[in-house]
Order: sequence, then structure tokens, then C-alpha cells
Amino acid sequence: MYCSAVFNDKKIVTPPDGFETSKYKKRAKKIEWEHVVPAENFGQNFIEWREGHTDCVNNKGKDFKGRNCAGKVNITYRYMQADMYNLYPAIGAVNALRSNYNFTMLPNTNSDFGSCKMKIDAKKAEPPEAARGRVSRTYMYMDAAYPKYKMSKQQRKLMAAWNAMYPVDRWECVRARRIEAVQGNENTIVKNNCEESGLW
Repeated sequence: MYCSAVFNDKKIVTPPDGFETSKYKKRAKKIEWEHVVPAENFGQNFIEWREGHTDCVNNKGKDFKGRNCAGKVNITYRYMQADMYNLYPAIGAVNALRSNYNFTMLPNTNSDFGSCKMKIDAKKAEPPEAARGRVSRTYMYMDAAYPKYKMSKQQRKLMAAWNAMYPVDRWECVRARRIEAVQGNENTIVKNNCEESGLW
């Protein structure tokens, strides 16, 4: 998603020349599934995430909340966290360091990953130009598909700008068709862009 890395069916990564990381070196060797819109960003809108639930008790009788509780008892949360339109492969170290940070522009920050231009600073992240269009359309899709998630005005403005500046390519359109066939719902944000570009 962010570094244009090659990976195989065993999730082993061949990073691009010049890729580097000072943290999570073991995770840098594998692909992980990145929630582009972080699960925490929509998860906190569920009461089970924030406060727990009577069914969220472990085998030692201790209550739990957060991701595990929401995933156990709320079907809407389960659909959101498993939505394939929001899941992209990313180098594990990049996924780890991006954490649940929102995207923004970081003009005075250097890349954290050498030749991969992903930037992270002060709990914010800036994706490389090649990823910005896909990021924007993922945020717009999640915002349109799920009433439990709403972007801030600032995030909405940024995503609209990136959507206009970085158009869909053929692979993004093929990917959306394949997910639709498996998942059973359209991503109208991507589909409309693909149709306008003559790629659908």
C-alpha cells in the first residue's frame, strides 16, 4: 500500500531498494493487513468498545472491552473491521508505526522508511503520493458505507482533494470488482471514479 513492496504467498516481503526501519525489524520482513481507516477510529463509536458488555468476560471472570469486546458482541463492528475495501497489504513495520494515526500533510518531516516516502510524526501520518488516491477513496467509502464512522471536516476536505489529485488506476478498479464479487457490496466511490475514467 505505502512502499510498493513485492510479497509472496507466504507473506514474505521483498522491500524496495533503500527501504529501512529502525523499529519493528522482524515485522518489516512480512506483509500485514493494514486498516487504512484504523479500527480504533470507528471502534470507539461502539459502546462495547468504550465500556464493555456483560458477555465480555474472560475465563478468569475479568471484564474486558475495546476491540475484542466489540468484535465479540457487535455484528456491525465485525463487518466494519473485516471490510476488504478498507484492508490493504502493508509492510509490517510500516503498519506498526502508522498505528491508528490520522493522515495529514507533513511538509517538514522526513520519511521514516528511507526510500519509502511514508512519514510519521506527532501521531500523524503522511502517505506517499502513490497511495494518496487509494487512501482517500477508502476513507470516503467507509464514511459513506457505515453511519458509525464519520470523518472530521478537516479529514473530509483532505480526502476530497487527494481523490481529485490522484485518480484511480486500472488495478484499483480490478481490485474493487474482485472484492464486490466476494463481499457482495459495491464500493460506489471507487466504481464511480473508475466509470468516469473509462476503467470499469
